[in-house]
Amino acid sequence: MKVTAFNGSARNGGNTAIMLKLVLEELQDRGIDTELIQLSGENIPGCTACYKCFKNKDQRCAVEGDLINDALEKMLEADGILLGSPSYFSDVSAGMKALIERTGMVARANNDMFRRKVGAAVVAQRRAGATHVFSSINYFFFIAQMIVPGSSYWNLGFGKEPGDIRRDEEAVQTMMTLGRNMAWLLKKIKT
Repeated sequence: MKVTAFNGSARNGGNTAIMLKLVLEELQDRGIDTELIQLSGENIPGCTACYKCFKNKDQRCAVEGDLINDALEKMLEADGILLGSPSYFSDVSAGMKALIERTGMVARANNDMFRRKVGAAVVAQRRAGATHVFSSINYFFFIAQMIVPGSSYWNLGFGKEPGDIRRDEEAVQTMMTLGRNMAWLLKKIKT
């Protein structure tokens, strides 16, 4: 089994990455392979609504030259997908939005190819806006017919500077619980 995580933060080692790694560590401790992909520094345009993916039906985006088709392959190979984003003006980062738009459109065009994969959102915030980000990511999972595990609280954490999130004890515990719940769910689905 494998879970692939995508960090939508502009900071590779920031609070979003720290929270994703907490979840991934719990998964690894339970024998699940993991991978973390950073969107930082990537130029990922949003969906152009060309609808070629509906015509081609090849599980690829017709727009080439960025990481989206590689991301699609990673998502298809994975049993679980973690999407992490900071709250940027009360929404997902631009890179995460582009990832959601384009992989979501290709998935819909190809018979809902993420159907019944496990998906979970992780959101870092300085002060506010995280519940909207959490909802945006979960809307993607739900329309893709994915299965979303819960945790001991919503998968949110507070911190401004990189590393601040570690002082949010509830967020740390929530990420660890999410990892354990995601592992349990993946194993139940696979047996």
